[in-house]
Amino acid sequence: MSWIRERTLNWFQSLILKIVKTGQVPRHVAFIMDGNRRYANKQKVAKVEGHTRGFNKLAETLSWCMDLGITEVTVYAFSIENFKRSKEEVDGLMELAKQKFKRLLEEKDKLMEHGVCIRVIGNLSLLPEDMCKLIAEAMIMTQDNNKAFLNVAFAYTSKDEITHAIKDITKGVKYNEILPEDVNEDLISNCLYTYKSPNPDLLIRTSGELRISDFLMWQISDACVYFTNVLWPEFSLWDFLSAIFYYQKCYPDLQRIAKMQNSKPITHNNRVSMYINKLHHERQVMIENMQLSAVQS
Repeated sequence: MSWIRERTLNWFQSLILKIVKTGQVPRHVAFIMDGNRRYANKQKVAKVEGHTRGFNKLAETLSWCMDLGITEVTVYAFSIENFKRSKEEVDGLMELAKQKFKRLLEEKDKLMEHGVCIRVIGNLSLLPEDMCKLIAEAMIMTQDNNKAFLNVAFAYTSKDEITHAIKDITKGVKYNEILPEDVNEDLISNCLYTYKSPNPDLLIRTSGELRISDFLMWQISDACVYFTNVLWPEFSLWDFLSAIFYYQKCYPDLQRIAKMQNSKPITHNNRVSMYINKLHHERQVMIENMQLSAVQS
């Protein structure tokens, strides 16, 4: 199935979305897409089929987000913890991911038409080389698009992300690129995988689990968090709108917190700015080298 689906809302659904848009709409929504395996067991199909239907639901949900004017979406596609599952399931998930990224590359015209920028966040060193090449191609191909952003957390956990940020900062201090007194929350945020994105306004988790599962723990400290019992492949437009209504209910408190934080802006000195720019450049070169490797092969 396509990553970018044609809009299929009926007149009543379109009317409801117009009404919802008269209220506050989150700019950035994150999803923990949980319940694919339980859905497979419920439907008596193979686990990989449950994950396939979960991807189809992602494509549908992205369409709803675009209709509602949500400009950034981050999805928890594959946790580092998922490597502990059976070899059969992990291999199936990797093969499914390769198929979907190949399909994404085939949909270049659609992505460019809609201005969608694809970013993959996670520890890419844990992934097979052919998978990294596909990811790099997708990221480079769409990097200049700026109408909508899809962040795919793959081989990701928040603990791993923060650990790598601390290692980068420690290295910077070791080589006198920054000083210990330069280390603050803002520097850490700029060293995370998500440095290009604003923090999520709303996090939605399906399947009834009341956990965050090591997902964007730093970034969602002030986000509205919504849990729903529905399994991810069964997530409907009405479930989605229930989450948006919940966000709108929470919005006054979120706005008050944001004003309190913005009252103390953090400014970088030239030393820190130079270090951050260098770090970001190194990460971009790494992706470009992966993409170049794909072209040469």
